[in-house]
Amino acid sequence: MPQRFTPGSIAYAKDGRAYTVEVVDGGMVYCVGDNGIETEFPGSNLLTAAEWAARSDGRRDVSYARLRQSRHYMPPATKLDAKLAVDLLTKADHLVPGLLDFAAFWVASQILRDNKDEAMIAGLSVVKCREVFDEAKTDVRASLLASLLGQKPDSLASGARLGDNLLRAMVEKGLEPHRAAFEDFQDRPRR
Repeated sequence: MPQRFTPGSIAYAKDGRAYTVEVVDGGMVYCVGDNGIETEFPGSNLLTAAEWAARSDGRRDVSYARLRQSRHYMPPATKLDAKLAVDLLTKADHLVPGLLDFAAFWVASQILRDNKDEAMIAGLSVVKCREVFDEAKTDVRASLLASLLGQKPDSLASGARLGDNLLRAMVEKGLEPHRAAFEDFQDRPRR
């Protein structure tokens, strides 16, 4: 049975990253990336150049697992009280429907931009972005929302504690630079 991968050939991961095959041994493919870092994959997790070219959509898949591992989802430097964070997230989502979906999408977009994968933003799933967002700890989510709104997490959380009108004003002011993107996002299908 012929091998799918031979040393020197190009193999593609499901996220579209290309690797040069160095060795194939027992179903494992040992590769080197463009950055010179060596890695290994089960052969079933890679595509040959012909298989990659034959893909119907021709686009890379977003790796939501990689989004979870991003520095954006690391615990914030300043700790925020868990109850305040929960109150903030609950009230903000109630006062501005779709805000947390937008925050999740915005964070995923930022991660892709940081990785120079801007072309993949159009293929992001709002549902999957929100799943990644919701899996993060509450203080991380509150910090990400505050970052989107250009606020300090503790100030934004304090605004939530002081009342709905103050929090709504803080959210509306923070959304101003993103107003057009937020309005476009409202029309985005939730897939």
